[in-house]
Amino acid sequence: MLISAFILGILGSFHCLGMCGPIAFMLPLDRTNAYKKASQITMYHFGRLLAYSSIGLIFGLIGKSLYIFGFQQQLSIATGLIMILIVLIPQKTFNTYNLSQPVYRLISKVKSNLGKALKKKTSDTFLTIGFLNGFLPCGLVYMALFGAIAGGHTLKGSLYMAVFGLGTIPLMTVAVYFSNILKGTARQNIQKAIPIFVICMGCLFIIRGLGLGIPYLSPAPAIEGISSAMECH
Repeated sequence: MLISAFILGILGSFHCLGMCGPIAFMLPLDRTNAYKKASQITMYHFGRLLAYSSIGLIFGLIGKSLYIFGFQQQLSIATGLIMILIVLIPQKTFNTYNLSQPVYRLISKVKSNLGKALKKKTSDTFLTIGFLNGFLPCGLVYMALFGAIAGGHTLKGSLYMAVFGLGTIPLMTVAVYFSNILKGTARQNIQKAIPIFVICMGCLFIIRGLGLGIPYLSPAPAIEGISSAMECH
């Protein structure tokens, strides 16, 4: 499933350019020194990975709690269904219910601190900007969080989000160096492909949760293996 996290990160970076792209363009980089500029961009990415990993750790803990109570398979199926429904349900339906209202204050505070960090040029600024950037709302990040929960383990959740973050690095780096290269029909075509990939990913989570006995893809429930061993004795 880590491969799906990386691919989701790559595709998601096209979607996230609308939110993170302007921030990447506004980074107070040292334009006179190529090596220093590269290190500053690296710190920015490291800050984002740190934020994603921290969020994944929290949601992985939720997944672990559900796993302990024996809900891992149901959780995987529910995760897949939610992913598919989010793609199929029109965006205006979510806007009608205003589901993001409870987190508006937190987002506002993050944006405020982000604005202050963008005005500084100290060595730790880029780490701070990247870390705060990771907490900005993004639909593809939410999708990845469902994957982190479905992992059923704290560290797996953190790793899943870290791999997702790694997938966003190539395009976000290109956005800093070559902003004009991301315009045109290519970006639009990839944007159209994102919902298809998310639906495919949701189907994989559902198949995984069904426990069909397919190695790696849909392994049989562990309980069945324990029961068989007890019967042999």
